[in-house]
Amino acid sequence: MNNAAIEEIVKATNKALDSSIYVEDDRPVLSVPRTDRPRQISGRLEHSLLDPAITRKKIIAECETAAVCGIAAVVVSPYYVDCAAHVLAKSGVAVCSAAGFPHGACSAAAKSAELRECMRRGAAEMDVAVNALAIKSGETDAARRELQELSHMARGGCRLKAIYEQSLYNDEEKKTVLSLIRECGLDFVKISNALSGKKAEEADIRFVRGLVGDTVGIKIDGGVKTLERTLQILAAGADRIGMSATFAVVNELDRRSP
Repeated sequence: MNNAAIEEIVKATNKALDSSIYVEDDRPVLSVPRTDRPRQISGRLEHSLLDPAITRKKIIAECETAAVCGIAAVVVSPYYVDCAAHVLAKSGVAVCSAAGFPHGACSAAAKSAELRECMRRGAAEMDVAVNALAIKSGETDAARRELQELSHMARGGCRLKAIYEQSLYNDEEKKTVLSLIRECGLDFVKISNALSGKKAEEADIRFVRGLVGDTVGIKIDGGVKTLERTLQILAAGADRIGMSATFAVVNELDRRSP
């Protein structure tokens, strides 16, 4: 992709960011000047450190780098929340972890306990898995009660991103899940492709936005590895992108910025 094409994508992204409900958010992680375009873009990225083989030493090193990159969050397994919180203290980079990952198939009590423990240890954001088994079984009320309980528990202390593992659901189930997320007051829908291996697509964002409206943020995961693709996904309406190639994207953004 040539520089002219990249500049067009940046313009479209900047326009989308200017109108975003999160640009004026009062949380320090996203409180950036409107003129600071590189920070506005990097401030929408979440650095994923969920490799089951990752070590504490690696977590510390990655968090130290994240602290100076101006990204939104570092995502770690519950075991490493306190470690990440210690390194990232006062950096403006949030610690995010996960509850009930990946299928949300544990009991509501177990998921609540996981959320409570991660919050106590320093998580300011949590990806929480919707109970896919309840949805597939037509037990919508059970899934609703669980999301309501988690939303109530987190209110004022932690942002919740409901994991919407889109490959699990048929069209009607997708509508049901997204309606529940909106009704229960969660902060974000996390469009996940962990089980399908499908890459993030603009059509996925448009579909979700059409059902949750403008009051729910959208995070998308899956195969975003370059600055060009990052800008395309943001311009399509995503508020956050989860990725492992975060530092490479930030470095490329810095190189291309005037």
